[in-house]
Amino acid sequence: MPVYEYLCTDCHTKFEALRPMRQADAPIACEHCESEHTARTLSLVIALSGGKAIEGMSGGGCACGGQCGCGHAHMHSHN
Repeated sequence: MPVYEYLCTDCHTKFEALRPMRQADAPIACEHCESEHTARTLSLVIALSGGKAIEGMSGGGCACGGQCGCGHAHMHSHN
């Protein structure tokens, strides 16, 4: 099961929840104030490949290598 990040629009608390993908956008109560005025946020993902950090935003992408101009959050390599 993936971990998703959420933001409470009432108390501005960021929190994580382990949920099935089918429930990723379903209402969830804030861990701090118990409000259900929450929204899933995009998460920064960092992976190591051959000693190099590769960053990107989770939640979408394509296999074009950043060349298609589709607007997806493409992975960027940092040396």
